[in-house]
Amino acid sequence: MPSRHKSRERALQVLFLADIRQQPAEEAIRSYLESLAEEETDGPAAPDEFMERLVRGTLAERDRIDAMIASHSEHWRVERMPVVDRNVLRMAVYEMTELGTPAPVVIDEALLLARRFSTEESVAFINGVLDAIRKERVGQGS
Repeated sequence: MPSRHKSRERALQVLFLADIRQQPAEEAIRSYLESLAEEETDGPAAPDEFMERLVRGTLAERDRIDAMIASHSEHWRVERMPVVDRNVLRMAVYEMTELGTPAPVVIDEALLLARRFSTEESVAFINGVLDAIRKERVGQGS
């Protein structure tokens, strides 16, 4: 079983694929497991339950999540954000709001992914949006 960090990394790759190709969750997961994962492992990839849960949940809740992100990303429409950034944000918001992972853990993981796959400007932006969502949730008692 992969680490949670590795599962999040894989989930981001699948979400990126689903976003670019406009694919449903199951198709994007299958594409990833059949092709991209084979490149990483020299063979079929083992199922990754946490990655699949993140992908399915994030895509199922995308409209709600995008509305939350939009309300905290001044002057940025979600569809205009870099693909990596919006999917890091989507996945983090889903995990924070639906899976009960503590916000500091989610934000730290999101920033690690942004540092690896995006730019330093994106790291600051993602941190700001996620921290604003965290503060709003604390204010609501969530």
